[in-house]
Amino acid sequence: HQTLRVTGRKAKKEQETTFLHRGIANRDFEHKFQLADHVKVTGANLENGLLSIALVREIPEALKPRKIEINSQASASVSTLLAQKAA
Repeated sequence: HQTLRVTGRKAKKEQETTFLHRGIANRDFEHKFQLADHVKVTGANLENGLLSIALVREIPEALKPRKIEINSQASASVSTLLAQKAA
């Protein structure tokens, strides 16, 4: 499986300001996410303190469901069967 790792580092400031209360912790962090098969990261955007990560699921043609027509000699109608390759 693929792992997506998101890390944040505290910006180094030359002058520290003393706060009476700081609501959001300002420290380094690291989060890991297990990506499903055939999921790819296509981009990331940080806007107004919110990180958005774009993911795309690309299934190979060999794993997509196929449509197979079944002709029957007994009846004039045509049946349809959906077959999917086992993963």
